[in-house]
Amino acid sequence: MQQTLIADRLFDGEQFHHQLPITLEDGHIRAFDTVSGVEPIKLTGTLVPGFIDIQVNGGGGALFNADPSVECINTIGRAHAQFGTTGFLPTLITDKVEMMQRAADAVAQSIAQGCHGVLGVHFEGPHLSVPKKGVHPQSHIRRISDAELAIFSRNDLGTKVVTLAPENVSTEVIEALVAQGVKVCLGHSNADYDTVVAALAAGATGFTHLFNAMSPMGSREPGMVGAAIESRDAWCGLIVDGHHVHSAAAKVAIYAKPKGKVMLVTDAMPPVGMAQDASFELFGTQVVRQGSRLNAVTGELAGCVLDMMGAVNNSVNLLGLSLDEALRMAALYPAQFIGHQAQRGQLSIGAKADLVLLDQHKVQQTYIAGHLVYQG
Repeated sequence: MQQTLIADRLFDGEQFHHQLPITLEDGHIRAFDTVSGVEPIKLTGTLVPGFIDIQVNGGGGALFNADPSVECINTIGRAHAQFGTTGFLPTLITDKVEMMQRAADAVAQSIAQGCHGVLGVHFEGPHLSVPKKGVHPQSHIRRISDAELAIFSRNDLGTKVVTLAPENVSTEVIEALVAQGVKVCLGHSNADYDTVVAALAAGATGFTHLFNAMSPMGSREPGMVGAAIESRDAWCGLIVDGHHVHSAAAKVAIYAKPKGKVMLVTDAMPPVGMAQDASFELFGTQVVRQGSRLNAVTGELAGCVLDMMGAVNNSVNLLGLSLDEALRMAALYPAQFIGHQAQRGQLSIGAKADLVLLDQHKVQQTYIAGHLVYQG
């Protein structure tokens, strides 16, 4: 089926256009023109590429660790589609190997069934550093074993991202993971600069929520933060919620890194898309929402109630970025990180018809593969 949309403005990932028609067919972008016999649908607002979130723990009241199932993934996807996310990686934080296996099976089934938005899986742990564990349960933090390697080596999981602490995983293992198609991110780590540099040389290509849960940058010991900012090639996920990272620190990283190497992530938890007073339980600890902040009753920040539209708006309002650059940080740059830039993150002929209609910086419609999945 063909449909042609004409919005007031269209952002293709590089520049804005006024009333440029876009024709969709079979889930892809066919042309930037009208098609004979197809009545254009006129839209009020700005069409932009769909957002891609590589770190999504939950949403819509669902938590992937609590219920690693296809149903849970679909609930999370529906919640985040309200805020423009058209592609995401369900994220399992540190847990038992049996839960990791269930999560992998659920992701594989979701991909096989063509569930909208599911691009792969992110295992955030369990091979982390105890001093930088945050809310990750210490009882499940462990050295990597054949059981985990078997999960990470599966070829039915789409894009595979694994966050690990390089002081606890050898460069040889990192090289082996990369050879199996894993995107290795470094995080929840107290590693020194040299250890981080060695992990990057072994094939690690990303940093999980820059600044948070990692050895800080000092004048004589650059730590993980220093190595991350120094690297010309590695991508950095950044949580722009006004709580996890001070706006000045976020600006420093964006200014210092090459353009395209800082991407927005949400680290979202179940309350995204829920009532303001929603709370939940994480490994037996109550997590309470206070406005736009989540804290465990033990005091730690416990993920976010941030959504991608909120991250874009915060990048403009708190960091002073242009809207076009904030949109790239939410769509194009994460697509490039996971190797999907030919299909996602920008609007081009042949790409997936993953679109978001914005009006006054709010999401009005979300399309995934040409299907309208959210109407505000």
